[in-house]
Amino acid sequence: MVENAGKLSTATPTQGKGFSKVHESLARASPRSVGRPNSGVPESAASGLRTARPPSPRGKKKTGTQYDRFIPNRSAMDMASSQFNIARAESDAPLDGATIAYQEEVARACGVSMNKRILTFKEEAPTSEKDDLRQIYSRPALKSNASTNTKRRILNTPERVLDAPGLVDDYYLNLLDWSIGNVLAIGLDQSVYLWNATTGDVESLCQLEGDAYISSVKWTADGSYLAIGVSEGDVQIWDAESQSKIRTMSGHQARVGVMSWERHILSSGCRDGSIWNHDVRVANHKTAELIAHNHEVCGLTWRMDGAFLASGGNDNLVNIWDARSTVPKFTKTQHTAAVRALAWSPWQLNLLASGGGSYDRHVHFWNTTTTARLNSIDTGSQVTSIQFSNEYRELVTSHGFPHNHLALWSYPSLAKIVDIPAHDTRVLHTAMSPDGQTIATAASDESLKFWRIFESRTKSGRASKGSSAMPQAAAATSAYPSQIR
Repeated sequence: MVENAGKLSTATPTQGKGFSKVHESLARASPRSVGRPNSGVPESAASGLRTARPPSPRGKKKTGTQYDRFIPNRSAMDMASSQFNIARAESDAPLDGATIAYQEEVARACGVSMNKRILTFKEEAPTSEKDDLRQIYSRPALKSNASTNTKRRILNTPERVLDAPGLVDDYYLNLLDWSIGNVLAIGLDQSVYLWNATTGDVESLCQLEGDAYISSVKWTADGSYLAIGVSEGDVQIWDAESQSKIRTMSGHQARVGVMSWERHILSSGCRDGSIWNHDVRVANHKTAELIAHNHEVCGLTWRMDGAFLASGGNDNLVNIWDARSTVPKFTKTQHTAAVRALAWSPWQLNLLASGGGSYDRHVHFWNTTTTARLNSIDTGSQVTSIQFSNEYRELVTSHGFPHNHLALWSYPSLAKIVDIPAHDTRVLHTAMSPDGQTIATAASDESLKFWRIFESRTKSGRASKGSSAMPQAAAATSAYPSQIR
């Protein structure tokens, strides 16, 4: 299934024609006629009289005085900075130097500019703060990223390749996930398979019947249970150790293409645009329904502390939900294609990255505290997933048309470190190993590949190649309920 985000994108209506008419009328009108009573001469006649005046002695260069209106461009404005500067200007109390310095530090930490125009006519020109040519040309390439480990090498060949026959070629599904127990789950048509990365064993977990197919898979934080979304709208919970189905949660009217766990709460995104929160401990599992998307929800991820849920859809929207509310905290509309790639930064709690589809090809970075867009990358390809490194200030993006590759970026400079040609067709799914060193990719060429990208700096990390050592996941394990009903 080829992504149809471009067809469903809602283009913002422009006002160019209306403004051009206003501009023409203002250009024809004389400034002296504004506010004067009508002398009985029709407008067309008056216009004719004005055009019949003799030309200026200086020739064609002087065609009469023209006027225009200043119309600010909202898309080019930083609303957070504008509101801050307005409130700051209205304050009459004199401030001492220490207070001003403190305000500047707080504004810088929140990503707010204190010396920015409130109204903006057009996009700002790129700043030259980080383009000091003396610094750029006086250092080795990528020194800022490799200085901490000069021996680190990133290979452009996979460590291992497995067959994945029957993988559905659908941009909106999420069929790959890697557990803290080092077990990889993949949905292939009507079956779910488990591959143990420590032993290399492969097991078949379940097989659907009829016309139903697997539409999403997601492990719990402790790796004990696997949630499986089905094309008919059900959500199944399976015990990985006993390989038995614990329960089935019904209610969705269409396929469940994406899921995300937050302890005992499982959030599921549906093709009809709805998001349900299920409490897997109780019989009446549905605890909340989040309605803000007009089309299929294809991106869904909880923040590590469980305070916020990010969702992306085929309506080109990114919504941020407070865990205590069923109304979005804010909505971002900058993407021009479906938003499936979503990832929270593990080393900056309020940093969210979102990636758009074929007609967008951008990765945007959001400060979820101030709601400001911090930066953007034009990747040149359809963005299918984003993975932040737990140890390096870097992130990996996977891509579809036209390049079907992996890209490694440094943060916050957003300099590209390396491009890795990954598959013959678009990379549909990625998952990170529990030790944070290996990225698994699955594509519609029916292959599953493993790439060692984030080699650990410590000897213990290199020795435990297949082990799990993510502290946040271990902490979540202790808080996870011991029983699912």
